Amino acid sequence: MSVPRYWRKQQNRYNLKGNRCETCGRYFYPPRAICPECRREGKIVDYEFSGNGTVRTFSVIRTASDDYDMQTPYGIAIIELEEGTCMTAQVICEPDELYIGMPVKRVFRKVVSEGDSGVIVYGTKFVPA
Repeated sequence: MSVPRYWRKQQNRYNLKGNRCETCGRYFYPPRAICPECRREGKIVDYEFSGNGTVRTFSVIRTASDDYDMQTPYGIAIIELEEGTCMTAQVICEPDELYIGMPVKRVFRKVVSEGDSGVIVYGTKFVPA
């Protein structure tokens, strides 16, 4: 399997897909095989998140790894999605504009590239809503 095809098959990376336990109503991102609450009695189904959320906490990165071609400083936040689960992602705005409780929405952006002619990896980031 080619590398690009492998990455395209990871639906949770490109479509903000996770899952939900129909037994207890909890949502999971990234997807889980078993609900930690209901265990074997839980019925896990695929779920696509709305992409709307709120900044729970954040940090400003001032020195980035050479692997990421992002300009510093930039903000990384724990986002609580409106469905209740949390994820970590970059928030695209000026770092001094970030605040706890900020409403955000999902966008699809480049995360990293391997040199000028290498693989480009895309994923979920957030912008102020």
